[in-house]
Amino acid sequence: MRAATIQRDASGNRKSVHAHAALVLAITAVLVHGPAAAQEPEAAQPSEKPGDTTPTVSSEERLAQVEQQLRQLQSQREAEQKQAAEEKKKGVSVSASPGKGLTVTTDDGRFGMTIRARAQLRETLAREDKTTNEINVKTLRLITQGHVLNPDLKYNIQLAFGTNDFETGNPSPIFDAFVEYTRVRDLNVRAGQYFVPFDRARTIREFALQLVDRQQVVQELTLDRDVGLMLYSNDLGGLNGILGYHLFIGGGEGRNRFGGQATGGIYVARLVLRPWGPFDDDQEGDLQRLPKPRLAIGLAGAYNQNTNRQRSTTGNTLTLGTLDYRHAAADVVFKHSGFSFLGEVVLRKAGSDFLDGTSATGTPLREYSRSGWGYFFQAGYLVHPLVEVAARWDQLFAFEGTDPALIKQVDTQGKQVGGGVNVYLNGHAFKLQTDYFYIFGNDPSVHRHVVRLQLDASF
Repeated sequence: MRAATIQRDASGNRKSVHAHAALVLAITAVLVHGPAAAQEPEAAQPSEKPGDTTPTVSSEERLAQVEQQLRQLQSQREAEQKQAAEEKKKGVSVSASPGKGLTVTTDDGRFGMTIRARAQLRETLAREDKTTNEINVKTLRLITQGHVLNPDLKYNIQLAFGTNDFETGNPSPIFDAFVEYTRVRDLNVRAGQYFVPFDRARTIREFALQLVDRQQVVQELTLDRDVGLMLYSNDLGGLNGILGYHLFIGGGEGRNRFGGQATGGIYVARLVLRPWGPFDDDQEGDLQRLPKPRLAIGLAGAYNQNTNRQRSTTGNTLTLGTLDYRHAAADVVFKHSGFSFLGEVVLRKAGSDFLDGTSATGTPLREYSRSGWGYFFQAGYLVHPLVEVAARWDQLFAFEGTDPALIKQVDTQGKQVGGGVNVYLNGHAFKLQTDYFYIFGNDPSVHRHVVRLQLDASF
């Protein structure tokens, strides 16, 4: 038969060209028309007649045509598969869980966003000369966070709407607004407004507190939030989280400050040692109840140059000039089998005790800085997976010559001792807290009792 004719190529090698062509044609028919096409009988070949001048197509040419068709078909299929994969990547996935909010993520991983809300409802009974009662929405927050372009480029926006969240004379609801890049293990970068990386007790998020409110020492001496640039790592050197560091440079006037300020800035350095590896040292209490002991030790220093705030990054705005402040902090966190301990020492010292000048009316005016130091110890224990008891001692000191208002505060309420009970319905995300504190100072005739009940819920 013609299909079985053996021909010789230019090099003298023998090959069955017609058999090869028939096989390729059969494969093409199967790919294009399905398996049934391969069973169709081959069309009869026209017979060659003497004197027929119509040019014939050689077997080699037919084979080349078939192979070209196969390549075109393969390219078309690859294009269709690529288009289908691209269409699939355009999809999104949605998830939600109590306390963690609603999360939307694209299937290609280039964008993700989580939205959640949080509220604190608080009842406060205070007894000094008389008993007072206060019930309010202590804070109300809306948080949006996620990543864009790739999972290492992250963002975080937190807005606060509670009456207790606003500074006097400042209507802006912005608490946090930053972007960060975390691809490089030893050199993560963050820019925007957020907690200054100074003392551990302040950088712990409010929803993760063990008692109803922060320590007096921290409220007075911390650096709070500021706008700036931070370089940091939670696993410096790749030592399984044993070492961490933070370097920060910012404006020095605190959050949501507008208008031109004196040239200066704040410079902060913090080092953390976790000798037994990383753990949740950014949350108070030991809700995980792990049998493995965990320890974190932190040291920090800061210098705030030419700030116009009385408490360095917070407090009243100075009108007579600016001040320089030096800061130092040391803190320790320990957790083991439901037991937790948090201790801290904080210091703030101004370069000058006061500024002298005249008021707009020409009368003499003096503005004081606030210099002092303090410490606290706080411990807690989970007596049940959902129930925790906690206690705290907190003491504040004022340096001689500093603001008389701070000296009076220390004399009347510089010492605080108390404890509380927490019921964790969904961890820190949904909990009921109550605590009692006895507040007193160096003057034994002045003291105060405070009882608080609070529902803290994240949605």
